[in-house]
Amino acid sequence: MIGLLAAADVFIPDGDETRQRAEEELSRAEYQAAKPNWFDQLASDIFEWLLSLFTGDGVPGTAPVAVTVIVIVIVAALIVALLVWGRPRASRTVRRRADLLGERDDRTAAQLRAEAERRAKAQDWDGAVVLRFRALARSLLERDLIDPAPGATAQGIANQAVVPFPAFLERLHDAATGFDAVRYLGSPASEHDYRVLAETEDALRASNPQTTTPPAVHA
Repeated sequence: MIGLLAAADVFIPDGDETRQRAEEELSRAEYQAAKPNWFDQLASDIFEWLLSLFTGDGVPGTAPVAVTVIVIVIVAALIVALLVWGRPRASRTVRRRADLLGERDDRTAAQLRAEAERRAKAQDWDGAVVLRFRALARSLLERDLIDPAPGATAQGIANQAVVPFPAFLERLHDAATGFDAVRYLGSPASEHDYRVLAETEDALRASNPQTTTPPAVHA
């Protein structure tokens, strides 16, 4: 075999040269790019450490303590998040894009209110009334005080709004009735109708919602 290799004039590197060539090959960019970086290594080490806590491969007696600490930290973080941000709420961007009183309208309450005022200045009382009631409904949505189902009517929105604002019961239902009369029955609105609705909407925005508290339990 050696004779054949010698006859073929094949160069056989010795051990040192073989190692040098292997190092040169592995130092090429494609091999270096494939090596895990420091972040990959850190993530791998953390994962292996966490896995050892639950498999019992770590230090004896560490797993139960570590698991308890992890659970306490997670629960504490959830409690802090609830205290700071409150219960999870639907995105207000999604709320603005939701169906509102039979139409797709993503304008904010402020935008609807401004447009209603513009219509009022032009003495377009029908448009002003419709837009101002939409502003009223949108404002309640933005304050997370109502959560109407898709396709909810003006009276349905008024019924939900009465819960945080019981003192506005009659005014809310009058506003919803006025909206329905103009929007669906074709009844003409007057300046007086718009001014009353605008006062109701302004008063609602300036009012604090009533919070319900559970009744005290007596021993």
